[in-house]
Amino acid sequence: MASEIHSLKIAIIGAGMGGLTTALALAKAGFQNIEVYEAASNLGFVGAGIQMAPNMAKVLDHLGVWQDIVKDGVVIKETSIRKGSTNEELGHVSLEHIESAFNYPHMVGHRTHLANGIYNGCKNEKAIKVFFSTALDSVQSFGPKPSFIVIPRDTKVPVKVEADILLAADGIKSNVRLDMLHELKADAEVEDSGQAAYRVLLKREDLQKDPELLELLDSNQVTRWIGSRRHIIAYPVAGKTIYNISTAQPDDNFAAAPSATYTTKGSKPAMLSVFEDFCPLAQRMLNLVPDGEVCEWKLRVHAPLPTWIHGSVALLGDACHPTLPHLNQGAAQAIEDAAVLGVVLARLPDAKPESINKALRVYEGVRKERAEKLVAMAAANGKAMQLSSGAEQEERDKQFAALKAGKGPVPDKWADGDVQKMIFGFDCVKVAEDTFQQSFDAM
Repeated sequence: MASEIHSLKIAIIGAGMGGLTTALALAKAGFQNIEVYEAASNLGFVGAGIQMAPNMAKVLDHLGVWQDIVKDGVVIKETSIRKGSTNEELGHVSLEHIESAFNYPHMVGHRTHLANGIYNGCKNEKAIKVFFSTALDSVQSFGPKPSFIVIPRDTKVPVKVEADILLAADGIKSNVRLDMLHELKADAEVEDSGQAAYRVLLKREDLQKDPELLELLDSNQVTRWIGSRRHIIAYPVAGKTIYNISTAQPDDNFAAAPSATYTTKGSKPAMLSVFEDFCPLAQRMLNLVPDGEVCEWKLRVHAPLPTWIHGSVALLGDACHPTLPHLNQGAAQAIEDAAVLGVVLARLPDAKPESINKALRVYEGVRKERAEKLVAMAAANGKAMQLSSGAEQEERDKQFAALKAGKGPVPDKWADGDVQKMIFGFDCVKVAEDTFQQSFDAM
């Protein structure tokens, strides 16, 4: 029976963090026929910096790729939350306890290093084949054997692919999700958050003449400058050779021209004008950004889906729970999805389509409520960090004042101890293993 299950053909749409980790988890679980289809010609990750929390580390370490990924990573030991207009420190939180509490430190790294580390793990598995430059056109059937059409870029000739299981990791613009919702006569359209983000990099040589900025690069600190409807977050990556800067601000540039792409070359003058009332340190930092190297991202979400599962097809990652970056859990949650899929599919009692559907619904049961809760928390945290004047801001700043006195919760929920326990302390693999049989039998 094990050979029958391990011989199942599993197709994955999308070679992002979630798709690649899913392929790796399935290969490690013994599956022998895994195909990944990716529209891009290569991994092509942009955005530079990424926070790598302990819940992400636990999964990737279990899959054997974590140690290579973190060679150039930076351990984060503290976070400083500052008033954007004055650079006054509102709150300072030590993160020294993270490793002892959750077995892994909180780290930051370069998205390319993370993606390549997972991909290198995939390349070591004979069971995994990755087809780049091959875009999904449509899903033809969701079961009993899913089938779909892909179009290779070189031939432009549509090809029909049939699999036993189809897993969609094709992002917020997921065509699989659209086809699934259409067939189910359901709706959860992508929604604008009203926000966009600049993502830029400063190299060490860019900062050499500014001791204050150089000190930030040489630190083990995440720094957040907050203001009305805007904030900047920055931290060192790539062995402290690069200072990664990400912002959030009102979506004024994209809003007037809806686009199929969510990224574009940003305008440096426009970026400077958005933060013109921020402190001199922030001004100097943004002025150092090389012309032509500003990337602007449109931040989008969608309403919670009625289901992630249809037949022998499942959604994962941004295809079903895109999240704003204010808790730094987007990639981590996709990687948790991948780990749980590896667990539930490895426990299939047989290769019947009805068993596959039940196992995928167990995956949804483990993941959906948690992922959607973090999506809501990220949106709320972004709002809290970008309050304009008023009673809510006054209450938030009272909490920051109490924090400085060593009392009360951290208003920036990413750094709050109770929130960290809920996010970092969750072992998705153990939960899936412990609950699988009972949940499967109850389906």
